[in-house]
Amino acid sequence: MSDQNESPADVVRALYAALGEGDVQGVLARLAPDVIVDEPNRLPYGGVHRGREAFAEAVLGGMTAHTDMTITGVDVFEGPAGIVGRLTGTLRARSSGEEHPLTLVEILRVEDGLVREIDVYTKNPEGVAEFFVHAESPHSG
Repeated sequence: MSDQNESPADVVRALYAALGEGDVQGVLARLAPDVIVDEPNRLPYGGVHRGREAFAEAVLGGMTAHTDMTITGVDVFEGPAGIVGRLTGTLRARSSGEEHPLTLVEILRVEDGLVREIDVYTKNPEGVAEFFVHAESPHSG
């Protein structure tokens, strides 16, 4: 659970740590109940998602239904306009073992120890979307 004495950057670091560990409950504990997450529309789980449950089902569920995600790098920057986070990692299709690099840059708003908004920018969203099409196919490779 969040500690309201944590800095906004610490809240985001804890969110990313839980994500990297595959700890869904830990991720959700860092999000406000009415969190707004805006993912690139090109992605299969793209669009604006409102609320923890919508985020868990659409985004986390969409990303992990056919793939495993490994986070290899995390950078968190705190400034007067909020938090900027950069995640790097790899998506791996369970159906084929195919891997795809993943780079996300997020602008996050943190209030009262919880993430209230996440605006996500994915490097090469078309490539990520195409990867998910292959990952969902039982005969990909």
